[in-house]
Amino acid sequence: MPPGHSQVYGPHGIHLRVLKELAEELAKPLSIIYQQSWLTGEVPDDWRLANVTPIYKKGQKEDPGSYRPVSLTSIPGKIMERFILSVLTRQVQDNQGIRPSQHEFMKGRSCLTNLISFCGQVTHLVDEGKAVDVIYLDFSKAFDTVSDSILLEKLAAQGLDMCTFRWVKNWLEG
Repeated sequence: MPPGHSQVYGPHGIHLRVLKELAEELAKPLSIIYQQSWLTGEVPDDWRLANVTPIYKKGQKEDPGSYRPVSLTSIPGKIMERFILSVLTRQVQDNQGIRPSQHEFMKGRSCLTNLISFCGQVTHLVDEGKAVDVIYLDFSKAFDTVSDSILLEKLAAQGLDMCTFRWVKNWLEG
């Protein structure tokens, strides 16, 4: 839930609190839908719908560039995405597709843990009297240009199971 938003509605207009209060009643039917979606690779169209809302990030509040768009999507769709993400993460980690030095997008790691690790390595090298050169690169926009076909090719090379692969492919192609 974006900070400062007390009313969070997905594209269906259902408040998050309603889904939480009905969790026990919804668990069984949703688990059937999730399993069927995963087995067939079919992604319900409703999970692709979103309400886009601007969230203030910094700068002058009158400037439209001071806001970033946030997509409020279907909660059941987000839950399925988390299931798929956990399978993908486990698969890639088990196959050493992600190096131990990777910090971003890893549970328990962040840009801060990466910075602390980097500073520790630089300090160690300086203590040993070695020269250290640092080059800063900004890849913040790089992920906006990753080709879906290249991503799918890399997932296939990791030995991803067919059901998950098909689901991710259909999600991306949606």
